[in-house]
Amino acid sequence: MRILIRGGQVIDPASGLADLLDLFIEDGKIIRIEKNAGGRRQEAGGTEPTETGKGKGSRTAKPLESALNVDRTLDATGLVVCPGLIDMHVHLRQPGREDKETISSGTMAAARGGFTAVCCMPNTDPVNDTRSVTEFILDTAKREGAVQVYPVGAITKGLKGEELAEIGELFDAGCVAISDDGRPVMHAELMRRAMEYAAMFDLPLIQHSEDLHLSGCGVVHEGLVATELGLRGIPSASEAVMVARDLLLAELTGARLHIAHVSAAESVRLIREAKARGVRVSCEVTPHHLALTEEAVRGFHACAKMNPPLRSEADRQALLEGLQDGTIDVIATDHAPHTVQEKEREFDLAPYGVIGLETSLAVTLTTLVVPGVLSLPQAIAKLTSEPARILKLSKGQMAEGADADLTIFDPNRDWTVDPATFASKSRNTPFAGRQLTGATVATLVGGKIAWEA
Repeated sequence: MRILIRGGQVIDPASGLADLLDLFIEDGKIIRIEKNAGGRRQEAGGTEPTETGKGKGSRTAKPLESALNVDRTLDATGLVVCPGLIDMHVHLRQPGREDKETISSGTMAAARGGFTAVCCMPNTDPVNDTRSVTEFILDTAKREGAVQVYPVGAITKGLKGEELAEIGELFDAGCVAISDDGRPVMHAELMRRAMEYAAMFDLPLIQHSEDLHLSGCGVVHEGLVATELGLRGIPSASEAVMVARDLLLAELTGARLHIAHVSAAESVRLIREAKARGVRVSCEVTPHHLALTEEAVRGFHACAKMNPPLRSEADRQALLEGLQDGTIDVIATDHAPHTVQEKEREFDLAPYGVIGLETSLAVTLTTLVVPGVLSLPQAIAKLTSEPARILKLSKGQMAEGADADLTIFDPNRDWTVDPATFASKSRNTPFAGRQLTGATVATLVGGKIAWEA
């Protein structure tokens, strides 16, 4: 199928490309990128993609489209066209908890959010600690997935933190990283050995940084709000202590350490210092930790309960600074679906986690780009080229001959979050009812339209 994307503001942080351009796609590849190929310079307007011969400017473009034998034209006037977004931290729940999410529903939620690829964490049932589970995920994604799925294998068998999983087998089966996400690897020697094995395959090791002895039975950030609400707190040190330990182990072993969902100012400082020393470390932050603080917990809203917890405004500011100076590499959702019944339990008993695939881009634009914390190309890089670099994926860039994994979005469209309209099977978002700026218009995976408004 031949597709023409006409007149969009093309932004590719990997190449530094930022211009009004036309893209020609054939057989799943970008075959041509040309300036003003439609014979006219587009002005910012804000229209949705239209069929060939429909919408503003179609009369001008018809001869070109005919010459190229275009099957479909998407008019991207006033829209941004960028490499497909990549989420390197998602929980798809299948196998085992299909009541919360499936590969089908989760990847459709991803497509609606502008993501063309997601990395699914191993805390399924059974745990993804063997070749057979990895192959099941890949086979199911091939049949039912709306976007590309990259499995993350477990560090330890059953996520129990007692015995290493067969890391080489998981790598051979197709895992792009290893992690016990949801649980930290508490045993320091086991973590060292895991790093040594991961380094043999140059696999990133993704750590959920938490000292369980310091977290105890806490459910929210240890601070003023926890005290006022009478809830048990989790100190920032529970994250930072584990970050410090693992940075030293990564320095010792030469492994590639990736720290998931950084939330504390102390962690940002430690990572910044380690990068300056040459430690092979990268890290991510979630949209909800960038946009919200512990204040969102007031009213005992379980949709604001996650691990690590929403922290103080000072922590949030440190995260913003970490993005600006490059300490924080990636924005990832930690999309964690739960049933309505689970989240409606009393706060102490409700599970940790929120969904984010369908709000991530808008929260990023609203929180970072609109107020000028990051430029639009800088924000897009955190969602595209940076996760691709860390995971060594041939994605996250736009070039002639590259896979046509693309996201088209309106950076100026305002909308109100309504979880009832989500493609995800779950509704546990902390942004329900909030107005956000920026909306996905179309998502293309391998040159095929996976979703469009």
